[in-house]
Amino acid sequence: MATALLIVIYIAFIGLGIPDSLFGAAWPAIYNEFDLPVSYANFITIFLTGCTFVSSLLSPRLINKFGTDVITFVSTAATAIALFGISLSGNFLFLILFSIPLGIGAGAIDSALNNYVALHYSAMHMNFLHCFYGVGISFSPYLLSFALSQGLGWRGGYRWISVIQICITVLMFLSFPLWKKVRHKNFENSDHEKPITLSINKLLKIKGLPTILLMFFCACSIEFCCGVWGSTFLVEHRGVQIDTAARILTFYYIGIALGRFLSGIVSVKISSERLIWIGESLFVPAIILLLIPGSASLSAVGLFLAGCGISPIYPNLMHLTPKFFGRSFSQSVMGIQTAISYIGMMLSLPLFGILAQHISVGLYPYYMLAIFLILLIATIKSKVKATKN
Repeated sequence: MATALLIVIYIAFIGLGIPDSLFGAAWPAIYNEFDLPVSYANFITIFLTGCTFVSSLLSPRLINKFGTDVITFVSTAATAIALFGISLSGNFLFLILFSIPLGIGAGAIDSALNNYVALHYSAMHMNFLHCFYGVGISFSPYLLSFALSQGLGWRGGYRWISVIQICITVLMFLSFPLWKKVRHKNFENSDHEKPITLSINKLLKIKGLPTILLMFFCACSIEFCCGVWGSTFLVEHRGVQIDTAARILTFYYIGIALGRFLSGIVSVKISSERLIWIGESLFVPAIILLLIPGSASLSAVGLFLAGCGISPIYPNLMHLTPKFFGRSFSQSVMGIQTAISYIGMMLSLPLFGILAQHISVGLYPYYMLAIFLILLIATIKSKVKATKN
């Protein structure tokens, strides 16, 4: 039963990943259709991540009250409705409005399932969980590029993906008996400490947590800036066609999925701490390749390596949460970690949008480098030491 439930959780995380890469790949087509400045993507990301931030902070209380299964089902349904609504949007205002349920759903799923897997499964399963997230984010740009090449536009891509999300929602509903059976069989350890919900002020006083939160802030800033602005960088700075840029961006997300899959395999021999350091070392050549003026192929390799490099950081930090801060506090810590991650997105994405509009989108690799250096300093100062298993 535990294995069957894990498969359901993996599929739910595919659903979490599907919307996250879609907007960045579709934005060049969206702002051209609506005749908008390129920086208007900031409004979408601010609303989206703001709602995700709120739902992440509320998730510990909601999960303790309703359960992980109910929260996952409702949140997945909210994202499915939002994606279909975006596909029908006739103006920019509706894009913003439908971003609200999309953000609320994403934050709750992320916090709930990360904590559940961190408590009940190994580091291998946590990396595989985020590998399936990578499958989701790899799939949607490809499907969008196919929709664009078939003349269906970005709306057709959103509509197709909303149907996939609806199917995942149905699966979540059908899995309710499975969650109950797993609980009935005492899947949770009998000595498991009861979750304790802490306020933000109390959480921030936990020793070492602020530095870990800075790592989450930087890691998610890099991961989402690379994805959201990668297509625009290729179109506006490298002169690549929109549908080709969407396909190239797929290499970035494939790098994330592959990196997390390999991290899961080697996690039986290599500690989560060491995997984080390995990922950061891989990000260095990625930045160098993106800094070199050249062909789209060179950029594709750089984006692929960037995906591989950033891939192990988020899942392994999540898996280390019960170890660093205790099982009873893990859900509360997960909530604020998820919230801070999305704050990183909310601040870093619009900042680059402003820089792209008023200076140049060519600043893209330099911007990634600056955030990476902060991440590296935070890692050096944190509890994350390159230890062996």
